[in-house]
Amino acid sequence: MRRCVGCMESKPKNQLIRIACYENEITVDPTGKAKGRGVYLCLNPKCMELSKKKRAFQRNFGIEISPEELERIYQELTEHEQENS
Repeated sequence: MRRCVGCMESKPKNQLIRIACYENEITVDPTGKAKGRGVYLCLNPKCMELSKKKRAFQRNFGIEISPEELERIYQELTEHEQENS
């Protein structure tokens, strides 16, 4: 079980996607095996918006993330969601 940083609900790991931060590089990690600290997020637009509003990635990774970098991550998550729909 993992907790979504958007809705804060615990769900099985296979229902969430991992976002990893290693050496201040943030990546979407669909395999769940990338190096670094990871946070989990539901593939749900509402959860993505909540995580953006709460600044969940910045808070959990302890780094400042540029708006452009955040937009890239959310775009990748949206594409991944569409692939799995």
